[in-house]
Amino acid sequence: MKCKGVWKLGAISLGLILTVLTFVPKYVQASDHDDGEVDTKGRNVNLTDLYVFREQDENPSVRQDDLIFVMNTNPRSVARQQYFFSTNALYEFKVTRVANKNETPTGKQDVTLRFQFGAPNNKGEQDFVLTAVMDGYRQEVAKGITTPLNANPTINEFILGNSRVSVFAGLREDPFFFDVEQFFRVRAGALGIGPAVGFRPPEKAIDFATGYNVNAIVVRVPRKLLQGRTDTTTFDVWQTISVRDARTGRFRQFERLGRPGVNEGLIVTNDLLNIFNSVPPTVDLSPAAAPIGAEATKTLKALGNDDQRTAALLGAFLPDVMRIDTTVSSGYGNALNAKGSPITGRKLTDDVIDITLSVLTNGKVTTDNVSYAGTPGNPAQGHKPLEREFPYLALPN
Repeated sequence: MKCKGVWKLGAISLGLILTVLTFVPKYVQASDHDDGEVDTKGRNVNLTDLYVFREQDENPSVRQDDLIFVMNTNPRSVARQQYFFSTNALYEFKVTRVANKNETPTGKQDVTLRFQFGAPNNKGEQDFVLTAVMDGYRQEVAKGITTPLNANPTINEFILGNSRVSVFAGLREDPFFFDVEQFFRVRAGALGIGPAVGFRPPEKAIDFATGYNVNAIVVRVPRKLLQGRTDTTTFDVWQTISVRDARTGRFRQFERLGRPGVNEGLIVTNDLLNIFNSVPPTVDLSPAAAPIGAEATKTLKALGNDDQRTAALLGAFLPDVMRIDTTVSSGYGNALNAKGSPITGRKLTDDVIDITLSVLTNGKVTTDNVSYAGTPGNPAQGHKPLEREFPYLALPN
C-alpha cells in the first residue's frame, strides 16, 4: 500500500534559531547520511536511519510482542575498518504511548532508552551503559559491551522493569538504499537551481550506501516495558544524539530523526537542517515563525503540489516521529491513519524512498530505480542478505 499523506516540518521562533545556531558545532551540518556533511570527524554522532518493527514480522519463530528498534550512525564507514561510538554523547530512543492511531503526536517522553559508551579497549570493544527512564522518574540501568569488527556478535541480555531486553551494538552493513546524488539533481531542477533531470534507469542507478557500514544499536524490547501500567498498543518513536557542551558540561541535542526523508528531503539550507535536528518534536507544533516550514512548502510546491495538497502533506507528518501500531503487520506505508500518516513503523528492507517519492510528487515519480537486492548486472547497487536472527542487519563489509 502506498502512503497518501505526508510531511511537515515545524515552526521555530527566531530566538530558538539563534540559540541553536550558537551551539551547533561547525563540524556537524546535518543528519541522515551525507546531507550537509563537511567533516568526517563528526560522523559517529550523525544519525542515518531509524527502524521500528515487530520482530515476528522479520522472524516468525520468535516470541510475540517483542519490538525491534534500530539506530544507525556513522555513515559512509568503509569496509574492513573499525569505527567507534562517541564517548562524549548520549544515543537515545524516545517513546510516547499513543491512545489511538489517529492521535496527534505529542512528543512526550514516556520511555527513554539511553546509551553511553566508554573508550575502546585493545580488542576494539567499548563498554556501554543502558539507562531506561520510564515515566520521567523510574530508572533501570544495565551494562554491556559492543561487538568489534570481525568478531561473533555479542548479544547483551538484560532485565529492565521485569522485562528481558536484548542489545547489539557494533558495525553492520548499512541497509539503506537510495540514488541520493541523482535525487539532489532532480530536486535542484525542480527548484530552478539546476537543469531539469529525471532518475537514472535501473542499469545505471547508483545506490550510494552500497558497500558501506554503519554503527548500529539494535534493541529487542518487549511491548510491556513500553506500556508501563497501561494497555497501550500504539507508540511514537524517535531517536536523538546529544553531545556534552565543553563549556557547561551539559548534554545538548543536535541530532534527531523519526520518519525517513522528512528533513533531508524537504529542507535545502544547512542552517535550517541543523535547527530541525536540534529541537524536540514538541517544537514542530509551535505557532511562531516558520522558516523551516516555509522551505519545506517551497520544495513541495516545486515538486508539483498545489496549496491544498501541500498543506495536507505538511499536516500529515507533524511532528516528525515514527508511529507503530503493534496490532498489525509492520512495514512503512502498510497502513495509514485518518491524516494519511504511516502508522506501522519501518522494516529494514522497506523501500521508503519509492513510497516517499510517490507521495511528494503525487504519483508523478514512483521510483529512484534502486532496491535493497539491487539490479542484476549493476555493481553500483545491492546489499548482503539480512541475518536470520537478532540483530538481523547484514554482516559488515
